[in-house]
Amino acid sequence: MHIVFEFLVLLVRLVYVCLEAVVLAFLPASVRGKDVAGETVLITGAGSGIGRLLAKKFAQLGCRMVLWDINKESNEETGAMLKKYGSTVRTYRVDLSNLEEIYHTADMVKEELGQVDILVNNAGIVTGKKFMQCPDSLVQKTMEVNCMAHFWTVKAFMPAMMEHNHGHIVNIASSAGLIGITGLADYCASKFAAVGFDESLRFELLDLGKDGVHTTVVCPYLISTGMFEGCKSFFPWLLPPSDPEDVADRIIDAILCNAHIVFIPRVLHVLLVIKGLLPTKGIRLVCQFLKVNRHMDSFIGRQTTEPQK
Repeated sequence: MHIVFEFLVLLVRLVYVCLEAVVLAFLPASVRGKDVAGETVLITGAGSGIGRLLAKKFAQLGCRMVLWDINKESNEETGAMLKKYGSTVRTYRVDLSNLEEIYHTADMVKEELGQVDILVNNAGIVTGKKFMQCPDSLVQKTMEVNCMAHFWTVKAFMPAMMEHNHGHIVNIASSAGLIGITGLADYCASKFAAVGFDESLRFELLDLGKDGVHTTVVCPYLISTGMFEGCKSFFPWLLPPSDPEDVADRIIDAILCNAHIVFIPRVLHVLLVIKGLLPTKGIRLVCQFLKVNRHMDSFIGRQTTEPQK
């Protein structure tokens, strides 16, 4: 009888959280979003693309900005852009494939600015090569930047968040972290890892009673930033490439509302359900129909191995 009672309680709680999710889905961030003015935000890969756009939007919200990027010049350009919003800005050149450099720079940030309230692991690279044609060094670099760097930045800044039970960790993953793509074995592996890392980290924080430290994982499809230059969607009416400004707005709204996972575009929710219901051969048929296996055929990219988004 005890098990039956617990099961009934579970059903009631499931109904409640589902209804809560539906209600919250219709409330805009302007209504239910938290105030982040005055908080310190650290963004990796802030020198261009989504990282630069997120930095601009956080600065407009009144945040103090910490910008990390391997490209010193472009990172400082981002910093100069933010100063017109009256934001306090610090820029650091960081090689996110270097563990010691990450920890050393993190110590500098904590000494100069104190606690980081919002950590955005945005930096990433893509090789765009078939698995057997991808040099070992690039496979390793992909995993270091796209995945392992998340571990080290979180280890560096989460202790203070846990101490104050206040903070937010954002991991920018990819739709390629939800389903395998031909020609992206290393990239998919790193992004699947980022998705799993975020989910496990969130559950661990809750089990430790740190409900004031939130995590958000972002899984976008193609974004028109140049990172996947040359790739095309064969069904743009279903999966159109996303505008970078729109993506940045979605990410900011998700952070303000403490959303756990963000799919961009939202149709990815449906595709993920289909993946969970179909047998493996059925998933393959759907991928062939959507030409997922051909997305990388015309890949050009930015022709660089530096962190980028």
